Amino acid sequence: MSERPTSTAEQVRGVLAIDGGNSKTDVALVALDGTVLGAARGDGFEPHRDGPDRAIEKLAPLVEAVAEQAGLRPDRLLTTRLSACMANVDLPVEEQRLHAAVAARPWAVSASVGNDTFGLLRAGTDSPRGVAVVCGAGINCVGLLPDGRTARFPALGKLTGDWGGGGGMAAEAMWHAARAEDGRGQPTALSAAIGRHFGLAGANAVAEAIHLGRLPRRRLHEIVRLLFATAQEGDATALRLIDRQADEITRLAVVALRRLRLLDEPTPVVLGGGVLAAKQPLLIDNLTARLAAAAPLAEPRIVVAPPVLGAALLGLDHLEADRTAYDTLRAAYPTTEQDDAAALSTE
Repeated sequence: MSERPTSTAEQVRGVLAIDGGNSKTDVALVALDGTVLGAARGDGFEPHRDGPDRAIEKLAPLVEAVAEQAGLRPDRLLTTRLSACMANVDLPVEEQRLHAAVAARPWAVSASVGNDTFGLLRAGTDSPRGVAVVCGAGINCVGLLPDGRTARFPALGKLTGDWGGGGGMAAEAMWHAARAEDGRGQPTALSAAIGRHFGLAGANAVAEAIHLGRLPRRRLHEIVRLLFATAQEGDATALRLIDRQADEITRLAVVALRRLRLLDEPTPVVLGGGVLAAKQPLLIDNLTARLAAAAPLAEPRIVVAPPVLGAALLGLDHLEADRTAYDTLRAAYPTTEQDDAAALSTE
């Protein structure tokens, strides 16, 4: 068991866990006994826009905040292991660049940097074996075997064949709503719903407001809630979009299971991200039915705990922590139910 710091000169034996998401970033300092010594939240993590060095620089205030909470000096070595699971880190070269940027910081003795989907997988399992699909702002999937073999996807959006996630679903809803308005597409209640939500005439008025800078583009994710609400009222277009998302999530999971030869074995399939954590029945029931047909032995489970939990667990794995540490850490991040609207608004 690690000792709590008694002065600002001490180093905590434990983990600096980082979850860099599209819409928010969480940092936690966790002692080797699983105690959370400090936690902080900031804006989204965008190394593809900021570059690796600038992206890591933006994490510094969060690290300083957790160090202060733990009674440590942020300009000195903080802890034993840094474990970072980050969105927009989809290629090996991106992992290498961010690892170099992290290693240059006086934060930990050693560090690991990986895609945030690995954190989701670890949060939903007790062993390094299974498949995880994250459907948040974007969509991604990984599979992992105990010997280290993985199944991964580039996850670079439409360029690499991806469809959906909160951002993709919102864009598709806008596309269909705009075309319905001007007569190019089939009628849908999405246009009126989008207009009412933003206090404008319809989807095209919303698009114009975004284009002219009167409405922040980041608010497009709010359309995901409208999509589900419109589908619940029976709108055919909205229902088709949700059906397609369920199909896409299933395809990712089945391909990963097949690549790792796990289709014939009971295997956890961990589902997470804001869209899935909201547990909307129209999506979850569709998805689980598809998964049961395509991979009968798959064991779907939805994780609603903050993704930083997975990063911290991976760090404890590296340090070979006592089993009680895992129980202590998980108790700090209970997997309680989320409000549907709240989950969907933080993809």
